[in-house]
Amino acid sequence: MISGWTHSLFGQLAIATLWLLIVGLCAAIVNRLNPDRNELVRKVVHIGTGNIILIAWGLNIPVWVIIAASVFFSILTLLSYYFPILPNINSIGRKSFGTFFYAVSIGVLAAWFWAIGKPEFAAIGILVMTWGDGCAALIGQRFGKHPYRLWGMKKSWEGSAAMALISALVCALILLLTLGNVWQVWLVSAIVGLCAAGLEAFSKFGIDNLTVPIVSAAIAAFLTQILI
Repeated sequence: MISGWTHSLFGQLAIATLWLLIVGLCAAIVNRLNPDRNELVRKVVHIGTGNIILIAWGLNIPVWVIIAASVFFSILTLLSYYFPILPNINSIGRKSFGTFFYAVSIGVLAAWFWAIGKPEFAAIGILVMTWGDGCAALIGQRFGKHPYRLWGMKKSWEGSAAMALISALVCALILLLTLGNVWQVWLVSAIVGLCAAGLEAFSKFGIDNLTVPIVSAAIAAFLTQILI
């Protein structure tokens, strides 16, 4: 019965919605305990929401549902820049369309890789952005003792190193799951991690939430095709 329910569209949407509600609840608790730390709330939402791609992949949610959700949340986030719909998520003290690009990237990667039967690469792209970028920001703020500047933006070597390492780890875990433990997995993952860190360092206006997932997924797909 449970298996049949998870294969129904209603059941799939219910599971995905439940996960998003859990993420929202966690963000609300963090905001309640730390009302002056909007960045922490943003990262809870950033990291938690991105994992929805694993649910979509695991349950084989139809691509049109993912694209429709991407369009809906893209519109919602655009409106939130002009109306107080998502104040804790968008109030980051700088001009950024990162939340909008986040929603768009999920739809783009789903449309691309669901269509060719390779959803694992969509998962790589989204989770590199989710975990790599999210943890890089938190680690950089907490432990960033060696800052540098690019295009007027302050970064830290600690944050960039965390971005590269965590992105490579995320990529490796998914490739190990789908391809097995072959040496090329580690090479591909290292390249993806370094490229993701470079894209994050040179981003402005939150564009890394679009460039990091799409380029990471594309590199992983291309390299696995020619190397494995």
